[in-house]
This record gives sequence, structure tokens and C-alpha cells, in this order.
Amino acid sequence: MSLFVGVDQIDKVFELTGGGKYVALKGIDLQIRKGEFVSLIGHSGCGKSTLLNMIAGLDLPTEGLVTLEGQRITKPGPDRMVVFQNYSLLPWRSVRENIALAVDSVMPGVPAGERRAIVEKHIDMVGLRPHADKSPTMLSGGQKQRVAIARALAIRPKLLLLDEPFGALDALTRGNLQEQLMQICEENEVTAVMVTHDVDEAVLLSDRIVMLTNGPESKIGDILEVDIPRPRKRMDVVEHPSYYSLRSEMIYFLNQQKRIKKLRARKTAAISRHGLEKVNLEIGFVPLTACAPLAIAKEKGFFAKHGLDDVQLVRETSWRGIVDGIAAGYLDAAQMPSGLPMWMTLGGHRNKPIPVVTALTMTRNGNAITLNKNFLKQGVQGLSDFKDFLLRTRNKRHTMGVVHPASMHNLLLRYWLAAGGIDPDKDVHIQTIPPAQMVVDLQNGSIDGYCVGEPWNIRAAEEGVGFTIATDLEVWLGHPGKVLGVREDWAERYPNTHIALTKALLEACYYCSLPENSEEVRHILARPEYVSTDIDYIQLGDYGDTCDLEHQVEYAHHQFYAESAINRPSRTEQIWIMTQLARWGDVPFPRNWVEVVERICRVRVFSTAARELGLDISYTRQPIKLFDGTPFDADNPIDYLNKLKIKQDFSIAEVILDSPTRQLAA
Repeated sequence: MSLFVGVDQIDKVFELTGGGKYVALKGIDLQIRKGEFVSLIGHSGCGKSTLLNMIAGLDLPTEGLVTLEGQRITKPGPDRMVVFQNYSLLPWRSVRENIALAVDSVMPGVPAGERRAIVEKHIDMVGLRPHADKSPTMLSGGQKQRVAIARALAIRPKLLLLDEPFGALDALTRGNLQEQLMQICEENEVTAVMVTHDVDEAVLLSDRIVMLTNGPESKIGDILEVDIPRPRKRMDVVEHPSYYSLRSEMIYFLNQQKRIKKLRARKTAAISRHGLEKVNLEIGFVPLTACAPLAIAKEKGFFAKHGLDDVQLVRETSWRGIVDGIAAGYLDAAQMPSGLPMWMTLGGHRNKPIPVVTALTMTRNGNAITLNKNFLKQGVQGLSDFKDFLLRTRNKRHTMGVVHPASMHNLLLRYWLAAGGIDPDKDVHIQTIPPAQMVVDLQNGSIDGYCVGEPWNIRAAEEGVGFTIATDLEVWLGHPGKVLGVREDWAERYPNTHIALTKALLEACYYCSLPENSEEVRHILARPEYVSTDIDYIQLGDYGDTCDLEHQVEYAHHQFYAESAINRPSRTEQIWIMTQLARWGDVPFPRNWVEVVERICRVRVFSTAARELGLDISYTRQPIKLFDGTPFDADNPIDYLNKLKIKQDFSIAEVILDSPTRQLAA
């Protein structure tokens, strides 16, 4: 399909009474193809109707241009017809007369008989033949809207624009009218743009769904392609494999925008105090046992002790929320999987490099691989058994859950599988799932297993849903788990705050490691604002036996601190993470890998924080020891990558990163 409507980098600025300006839309870029149905969705005030009005020619952009078939739109015209939520019918004219008025105005040169035929055709098209001579006051809301649609289509517009056309209707009427509109658009190859708040309506009607961020300065947050074939029936749409994923994408986006709005309302300009550039921070975390340092720093006053007077901990349900918060800048810092800074820096998020740095490893260990208990009943007790089982059941799809492509869970699971001769991209299906959803999905059979941090492995075992087949003791004892992550431009803008934040969390890590604090830490973590789980599922300490059905498994619980060196960001570990992300095709391996790893690992910040706390900062680089004994040479990572037997075809490319100075200027 050819380009039909072009929206090229438009801004819309409104002058405010008494001076000042409100930027409603910023940098909107959208191309609509002929015959396409596009929905605009977002919260109230995001500029959906403003954008629709500019396409209609009812308003003009402040910057940029809108075109229809290559011609700039400067005013309203009959080639674009708008259907509003409030019908906009003349109450003293009948259904037939309302439609005829539009046809007569737009087609004065067409013979009268032909114009009458057009009117009658469209009355039948929307099923209003019994009501053709009634005035709008005698019609229901749904019937009035059908008149408005018939009037719009009768003048044969090139583009149909719908501004929440069914918003005021009851569910039954809305459903019937949606199906009629869909049928009319398909039969007449109508190009349409619709504003809606209804996610189900958007999936049902659209070829693409454009999601707008909150105002001011609303932008296109994402565009969803609806791959459900036409013609569509409502029940067929609901049963299509893409339906729930499309719906959940929109709900996630809208919920995230709602959270951003609340955070922005609470967030003020940077407040400096105590020699720090900023003391009011929003720090993101995901409810896992590994969030203990953040919870303890908040509850025991370590943030305040180091001058950070106003720290808000923002609870996200998944790592995706953390990524979005750091990328958009509404989170100052976050607990992150140890691979996330590298993944974001190398362009893992929407193929756009966002330099993220880490000055602190907050936890090590704490992960395990869990399988459904049915595997144990079929003799699967180790990696070789699992491989044999997969070979016997090649006709079935086996799904393993991880929390994020850049998480150590994903990298360790893939390494474990590949070391056993299992291709993680061919022999199993790996799916990203929020941590708290893992046990439920394992129980209902939608996944066969997962790799995740605690308490979700212990919980699956305790509830008899799954069993632990491998832990950190068997895969990589002492691997980095969660790190403190901030954007590089944030670290450059607030260097003293960055050190203070690192000090507060390093002291909290030490507090979490002391056996005498274990019960207190467990009780704090179990609270609703943190992990929100039964305290029995939260285990601390170096090692512990947990009964998994019929056998004992020794876990390597989270290690928060032993000596300060375990909290030091490790270049060697980040280089290994870099190789694994490239190995599985998540990002290219950077030709300038030395520069990348030097920028990510803020060892100087860590050393300053540790020294000011009076901790020993002596350090000896330790080799990485994984269970299969394959040596890792951090000085020659490309050679290491080439020697790995199971991998994707990885690429090597120069990663262009803005300098911190340029980021600050931007």
C-alpha cells in the first residue's frame, strides 16, 4: 500500500492566557497507508484529538506539516470527514435530510437523482431504513451515531476521521456499531484514523495502534502492528494468538504512563543540600529478595545518613518497567540485573544506545533453575536427563521463563543449556515473564520451567509446583546478580550524589550480610511495599538446604557483602556479559569493547565510596569459573566467542556512544 497521509515531525504549541506556552505535541512522525485503519490511544490530555484535528485541517501544526496524497493540509475539506462523539446532527432535520445536506453541499454538480440514490444507499448501509424520516430526537444514541457515520461516508471522503465515535454508547450498541463500521471500511476500502480509549476496540478495528505518551510534549511512545487477518469477527479476534499480547502491551503502556504522571507530579527540580547536587531521588526496584539493600537503606536511614533526604523507592512489577524508567529519565537510579547496563549501552532497548553505568554490585548468587515437578517424575534430575527428555519429546514445544534478555537468569540458563548440548533458540522456547508470575505460570502449565532469583525457586518447591534442577553452586558460584544502575549523563550531572548513593547502598549491603540482622531483614522484605510474600519464602545466608520434593538441594543464597571487593563492579564480568549478549544475538559485539566496558564500570566511584566508609578496597582480578570448565580470557573475548559451539551468528560493530558532555548538553 502506498503512502496516503504523512505527518512529518509536527509540534503543536498553544499560547496560554496571561502568557506562557503549552507544548501539546512534540516531534510527531507518522505515515498512514491507503486503506489502513489506524487507532490513536493514550490518556486524556495526550493530544490524540489535537493530532486528529490537524489531519482534518481543523487546526494547524506549529511546526512540521501534514499531507494527504502529497498535498499539504491547510484547511478542512470534503476529502476528510470527521465523526465526533456527540453526533453533530441538526435536530430539526430527518435522518434522510441530515445525510442529504452533506451530499448536496459537497456534490452540487451531481444530478439530483444520483444524489438521492447516494443518500438512500447510505441509509441502507447503516441499517436505518425504518428510521429514515425520523428526527434525531426520536433516535437512540447508537442510531444517531450511525447517521453521523452514514453522512461522513456519503460524501465519499478520501479519509474518515473518528473522534471516540462510540464512547457514549452502551456496550451492546457499541459492539454492533463497531462490527458495522469494520464491515463498511473493508467493503469500501476506507482509510480511517480513530481516537479511542478502548483497548479492545483498538485491537478489533485497527491495522496499527499508535500509543501516545502523556503531555505536555506528547510523543509517539510505540506503534503496534495488529497481525490479525481480515475480515474479522469479534470472537475470532479474541481467540487469535496475538490478541492477549497486543492487549497486554497497550495496558502496560497506559499503566506505565499513569505511573509516570504520578512520579512527575511528585518530582520537583533537583534539590541540592549537604554538598550534594541532588538529594530527592526516585529509585526503581523489582520485588525480589535481592532488593534488600534498597529496602534496608530506606528503612534503617542509610540514605538520610549520607545526605539523601528524600528517596522514594518505586516498585516495578518487571524489569521492563525499570528499563522504561531509566530510558525516559523519570527514575534517577535502579536496582538492575547485572547485564542491563551493558544491554542498554549497546542498544538493546529499541536499537538505541543509552549509556548506563554501574558503580556497585549489590548482590551475588541467589538464582536457580526450576522445572515443573512432572519432569522429576519422568526421571529428569540433571542436565543430561533434560537433554534426553527434549530429544524424546521433539514434537512438543517446551517453554522456559526468564525475567529479561539481559538478566543473569537468561544468560546463565542459556549457558547451562548450551553446555549440555541444548540449543536454547531451537530446542526450547525462552520467554520473558515478570518474576512474580513465574510460579503461577509453572502451575498452570504455560511454562515448563524458569531461571529466576529468590524467593520464586524456593516457593515453587515449598508449594509442590516445581523442583530445583540447578543452582548457582552448580553453574557459577559468585556471579554478579543485581547492580546499581544510573544513566551516564545522570552520573556526570550529579557526581557527589552518585557517590553518596553508592555509600548508602554499600553500607546497607554490609548490614544485610550480618547474621544478627537476618530476621529483621527478612521481616522488612516480606512487607507489602517490598516483596509482599510469606516470610518463610525469604531465605538469607550463604547456603542452606531446602527440601525439593524427594531430594535435598543446597542453595547459594544472595551474598550482599563478604569483603568490599565482592561489591566492586568487575570489568571482567561485564566483558563476559558482553560476549553472551552477542552470542545470542541480542546486541552486536562492540569493536570498541575496551571503551564500552571502561565507561560502564565506575570503579572510581566505588573506590571513593568504600574508602570514605573505611573499607578495604584492595582487589585482585579473579577468573570466571563456570561449571563446564571452559576458560574465559577477558583480554581476547572475540576468540572466546568464536570457540563456543552453540551460538547464533553474531555481528561485530563499532558502537557510537555520545560523550557524557554531549549527553548533558542534550
